[in-house]
Amino acid sequence: MCDLNICTRSEAKSFIKKGLVNVNGETVKDPGAHVDPDSDTVFYKGEKLKYIKNVYFMLNKPAGIVSAVTDDKDKTVIDLFRSENRKGLVPVGRLDKDTHGLIIITDDGDLCHHLTSPGHHVPKTYFVGLKDPITDDSLLKLEAGVELKGDGITKPAKTLKLNEKEILLTINEGMYHQVKRMAAAVGNKVIYLKRIGIGDIKLDESLKEGEYRQLTKEELLLLKK
Repeated sequence: MCDLNICTRSEAKSFIKKGLVNVNGETVKDPGAHVDPDSDTVFYKGEKLKYIKNVYFMLNKPAGIVSAVTDDKDKTVIDLFRSENRKGLVPVGRLDKDTHGLIIITDDGDLCHHLTSPGHHVPKTYFVGLKDPITDDSLLKLEAGVELKGDGITKPAKTLKLNEKEILLTINEGMYHQVKRMAAAVGNKVIYLKRIGIGDIKLDESLKEGEYRQLTKEELLLLKK
């Protein structure tokens, strides 16, 4: 019941003791009773519960929040979740502290590994605000790949010029401060950065900064693809 976000653990115990939970046709009032989610049928207030093994969230990360489970100094993306929802949650990859936008939060370790593995090259799209006007020559260089000190040449990227100082940039790696370093490599500077896409998943623009929602079945299929 807690994993399904119906209630907190203490509330679940209270509801069970009140006889609101039924297992295989019988009322169960012992909070310590065990059930097998694969074979037992559980009802709460007459409604059948379907156990979900893993959860997957889309979060619109604000600036000033770090992409970590815990941190001694700063608030983390996990701190944005209600306490009863945090069990096993981790951010998939990272966004810089001052970067906004889409980050996936899940308790599915296999998917997390798949999306962050260097060998899979999952594309990520960013809205980039620049200090100086971007030239066509600079866009061509970004698309071809630029050299980053210590990391070599970046893989070919995709760009879309929105106006003189704003572009969309899609990269296939996750190097340290990669977008900022790529802009610096063509003589420019990032002043605003927001991730708007991971693979075929796009940030839900209805989510305010700090808000999250579960991925839809369609989005999850796209992500696992």
